[in-house]
Amino acid sequence: MKKINKNSLTIKIWKYLVLFSAIILSFLWFFQVVFLKTYYKSVKKKELWQVANLLKLKKNSANLSTIIDNITYDKNICIEITDNTSYSTHISSITSSGCMIDYKNSYTYKQDFIISDKNKQIYELENPRFKNNILIYAVKLDNDEYAFINTSIEPMDSSTKILKNQLIYVTIIVLVLSFIIAYYISKQISKPIIKINQATKILATGNYNVEFKTSENIEEINNLVKTLNYAKDEMAKTEELRKDLMANVSHDLKTPLTMIKAYAEMARDLNTNHQEKREKNLNTIIEETDRLTILVNDILTLSKMQSEIEKLKIEEFDLIDLINNILKRYDVFKELEGYNFKFIHQKKKILIKADKKKIEQVIYNLINNAINYTGKDNLIKIRVQEKNDILVEIIDTGIGIKKEELPYIWDKYYKNKKKHKRNLIGTGLGLSIVKKILEEHHYSYGVKSIINKGSTFYFRIPKK
Repeated sequence: MKKINKNSLTIKIWKYLVLFSAIILSFLWFFQVVFLKTYYKSVKKKELWQVANLLKLKKNSANLSTIIDNITYDKNICIEITDNTSYSTHISSITSSGCMIDYKNSYTYKQDFIISDKNKQIYELENPRFKNNILIYAVKLDNDEYAFINTSIEPMDSSTKILKNQLIYVTIIVLVLSFIIAYYISKQISKPIIKINQATKILATGNYNVEFKTSENIEEINNLVKTLNYAKDEMAKTEELRKDLMANVSHDLKTPLTMIKAYAEMARDLNTNHQEKREKNLNTIIEETDRLTILVNDILTLSKMQSEIEKLKIEEFDLIDLINNILKRYDVFKELEGYNFKFIHQKKKILIKADKKKIEQVIYNLINNAINYTGKDNLIKIRVQEKNDILVEIIDTGIGIKKEELPYIWDKYYKNKKKHKRNLIGTGLGLSIVKKILEEHHYSYGVKSIINKGSTFYFRIPKK
């Protein structure tokens, strides 16, 4: 038998629902038994007060006696209007059971009220005529007339006893039902959460094929399921990217290290007497060392950006001049690899305010990316247009990017994996660095691509 956890959600909800029922019953007992007499008197006093206000309005009415009789008949209330000598000028002609007081007793409270010169007064007397209690509302109508409105207060002891017996049965029935219904409700509410918890444990083992779902029509639980499914998908992407990162970084580290070792051994063992071959081997070692340096620098740059260690250093500079200086670095690619760089711009000078070194790195990385992926014509275009803002575009003529892959190309090594070959230049981290720098500057950016025609990477610099 499965052990019941006292701190489980099912038990907690069950306890709270039962406690809620118990509190409601306690209030019922408290107000229906303890405060019944007080409440009953307050209702009667309010009733007398309403009649008194009516008499004030109708005191000069020609049919006042009829009004008094109607009230007596409808509300079981006795009414007497006297002058300042206690002489009755109007009195209920209909005798209401239990509310009439003999002259001796009535004279006492009438004289007391008239002498007191108060506007109103409540009296509670025992009526020896009917052996009951009488509630009397005395009110001054004007300087010469007084109204005495009284009603019988029924004994509440027997009513309270009956009510108590009834409440005992009601309490037992309600508590039993609350135990059963509360347990059923708690099970229904906790059931989807228990399933979600079980699925979360599976997710914690690294199984991203798990699916969070619920058939309950509860908004908070449905939102939780959506959030967990979204988190699961993002974690799966992160895990895939982590594996890609490790695989590609390992590949990019392993390849130059292997070549450095091989050419170093050749320089040491095989080419000691061949100066030309030895220098060639040493140049290869230097190139691969440079590649390692670039990789390490890119990783450090991205790490610094993600940790927000470096702050932007905003300055004003000429964007056209910056791009011309960057393109000079690629002269070796023109000569040795046959690459063709076309810089298209309408203005000779465009001043912007930004972090010059970081914008330089953005353009440099985007050109490197174009070099790695452009078509057989080796054509790369850099275009700058100034309208509402400054649009910078780097265009290649490669195989393009599939629409479903576009959201992921800014992730580390994503395109490097799809390309299945070593980058001619760069490390595969370039677009991640571009993304981070442009987001730090709050520049919009993106890519447009047509399969087998090429891709256009762009970013927009707002005018200040």
